[in-house]
Amino acid sequence: MGKGGWIYILTNRKNGAIYIGVTSDLRRRVGEHRDKQLPGFTKRYGCDRLVWSDHFDSIEDTIAAEKRMKKWNRAWKVRLIEESNPDWDDLSRFGL
Repeated sequence: MGKGGWIYILTNRKNGAIYIGVTSDLRRRVGEHRDKQLPGFTKRYGCDRLVWSDHFDSIEDTIAAEKRMKKWNRAWKVRLIEESNPDWDDLSRFGL
């Protein structure tokens, strides 16, 4: 078994665009989004604020959780963020 993985949510501002992703290295991946190194949704919408994350013991479990969450409606995603981060603060600023 590997080192597991992270599922994370990025946004561009409070109540803005929401992006859900998976990585084995959260610090590196958030840096790549912030530096606009990754083409696609996050670059186009300026999603570089980490507002939620969770770690799983296996990457397979992480990917399965991401697939489920991507099917959620927006209200569920907002509720998840606001349960632990009501101001939608950039959690990467507090260290990963």
